[in-house]
Amino acid sequence: MSLKNYSRIVTETVKKLSEQDSYNGLFHQQKDDEPFPSGEILSEIVGITRAILFPGFFGKSIINTNTISFHLGVNVERLYELLYTQVLAGLCFGDGCSYYEHCLNTLREKAKKITEHFIEYLPELRALLALDVKAAYNNDPAAHSTAEVIFCYPGLRAICNYRIAHKLLKLGVPLIPRMISEMAHSETGIDIHPEATIGHSFTIDHGTGVVIGATAIIGSNVTLYQGVTLGAKNFPLDEQGNPIKGIPRHPMIGNNVVVYSNATILGRINIGDNSVIGGNIWVTEDVPAGERVLQKK
Repeated sequence: MSLKNYSRIVTETVKKLSEQDSYNGLFHQQKDDEPFPSGEILSEIVGITRAILFPGFFGKSIINTNTISFHLGVNVERLYELLYTQVLAGLCFGDGCSYYEHCLNTLREKAKKITEHFIEYLPELRALLALDVKAAYNNDPAAHSTAEVIFCYPGLRAICNYRIAHKLLKLGVPLIPRMISEMAHSETGIDIHPEATIGHSFTIDHGTGVVIGATAIIGSNVTLYQGVTLGAKNFPLDEQGNPIKGIPRHPMIGNNVVVYSNATILGRINIGDNSVIGGNIWVTEDVPAGERVLQKK
């Protein structure tokens, strides 16, 4: 390609890409000095949080009962610093204020309070994840130890990201929770929307292909296997033909339920306590407590 032809192609392409009609809805104009969400920093935040929740398994492995307070102190301070910046970035991104500089002090104070609440939540989060670890170990004969679950199981990694993201969402942080949950989706193949509500002692065995929708409600002591979908049956439309947002449209799963691989449960239906959903089944109606839904021979 001649230099003249190369220059013409580049110039024309840039001109077309610079036309406003071509990037409407695809362009974010950052305001001066506005903090911006960072996937790299959020990845570090998740790593530090894991190191705090599971000391010795993640982060520095050279740690003992004499040094644990020091390591935790360093990690908690670092987490506070990084999380504050990303919470503020999420608030700024989601605020949509045209006068960013006038809103900054208010958003900073809000970000500070949210970060403080999350740091205070860490002991409760660890206790919750400890129950998830125990459930995964007890439900899987192939697990030789809880250490194996913590180190190796993609289900636990996805649940850990979900519980971090869910708390931040409940504290009012936009965008950031979804980014954290999608990191786990990319890492494990497990897609848990941060808005979903999930009880304690939750297990995802194997995990690849699991999808849990935003308005799903899952009780305690629930086990899902690979390929399970807790999805929506349909999407009601408004007068303009656009999907109506925010309405409950995903299943409600009771306590002590097992859902086997590749089962698809759709719509705002109730799966009763102590029920079992077999593999490769579509379920679109309520299931009574204690019921076993299996494929017909």
